[in-house]
Amino acid sequence: MRFRYVVIAAALSLITACEGGGPAEPIDELPRQLTAAETRLIEADNGFALKLFREVTASEDATDNVFISPLSIAMALGMVYNGADGNTRDEMTAMLEVDGMSVEEINGAYRSLIDLLLSLDDSRVEINLANSIWSAAGMDFAQSFIDTNREYFDAQVQTLNFTNSSAPNTINNWVSDNTNGKIEEIVPNPIPENVVMYLINAIYFNGKWTGQFAKNQTTDRPFHLEGGTSVTVPTMRHAEAVDVRAVGADGVQIVELPYGGGAFVMTIFIPQGTGTVQDIINRLDEPTWHAWLGALNEVSAIVRMPKFRVEYGKELAESLKALGMNEAFTPGANLSKMRPDNDIFVSRVTHKAFVDVNEEGTEAAAATSVEIGVVCACGPMEIPVDRPFLFAIRERFSGAILFMGKIAQP
Repeated sequence: MRFRYVVIAAALSLITACEGGGPAEPIDELPRQLTAAETRLIEADNGFALKLFREVTASEDATDNVFISPLSIAMALGMVYNGADGNTRDEMTAMLEVDGMSVEEINGAYRSLIDLLLSLDDSRVEINLANSIWSAAGMDFAQSFIDTNREYFDAQVQTLNFTNSSAPNTINNWVSDNTNGKIEEIVPNPIPENVVMYLINAIYFNGKWTGQFAKNQTTDRPFHLEGGTSVTVPTMRHAEAVDVRAVGADGVQIVELPYGGGAFVMTIFIPQGTGTVQDIINRLDEPTWHAWLGALNEVSAIVRMPKFRVEYGKELAESLKALGMNEAFTPGANLSKMRPDNDIFVSRVTHKAFVDVNEEGTEAAAATSVEIGVVCACGPMEIPVDRPFLFAIRERFSGAILFMGKIAQP
């Protein structure tokens, strides 16, 4: 992680037209109208995205970069959702903001949205969405759970001997292949003893700016940090004005740069005056998000912004628990629709992401792995007492302490 996340900052100055090949044929609307279920699911995913991003950034230092794919995380959890029931499903329903939607509506909307995103502007923007389920040999899972995720999420399903040293490489190679080599490892080697399944989403994006930045305009310029200091970074600049959408309001400058035909865009939020990027993040709820984006206007402008490249990784369990998904991470999880024996739980959610922004466009990738553990499958628990410790000799029922001690070196 190099620049701050707000390294996406851009300064606008007005001049005229753009470099980098002929103009792309603009896309003015979707090829079809969204269904009610698709619209509702997108609203839910965006609501989840905003609150998850707030939670993740709050867990990092103010000077750390953050880059995640909320869609990747939502899809991986969507596959888990098909195996959840009872209070575990209720908690996930609230966290994912899919209240009022049936499981069939959620699955159907994901199926059609995957198809729509993969075909939209496919000649100028490369996008890949892939899902997979990897289960440990000898463990039985509900066939209906497997079939549902295969049908609606296009999930590749495979059984592996998790004790074999080749198993992690097989899974990681799948992730690497589906992120164009940008995410090389998501599963640990060796796989932990009690792990019996991985549900994984991989996403890859490569889009060329509609109005590319001129390479001969890239120069070292100051980037102003929030502490009052600045650093010198390679900064891109359009040679001539390009068509963007922008607005300045509520202490925030917003600029939106299109890729290809304009269906895919990068929307940039820049604090103004004494505001900070954290101030913007704290305000990012759904009404504010819609209000800001609804105020964008088409303008002709020159954009100046740093080149940047960020690699980010995060264990998401604590963030997801903070958002209300608690029971799934305990041995009391109800994942009976995944495995009727209901002796499994979510042991880890790992997310890795990559982004490279340069004069030509943006390459981004992410992978999310939901690790499923089995309760007490790994034999007796081992508790190593292998560092300095405190101890007490006491009577248990009265609570009386007879002796206490600290062992710093046996």
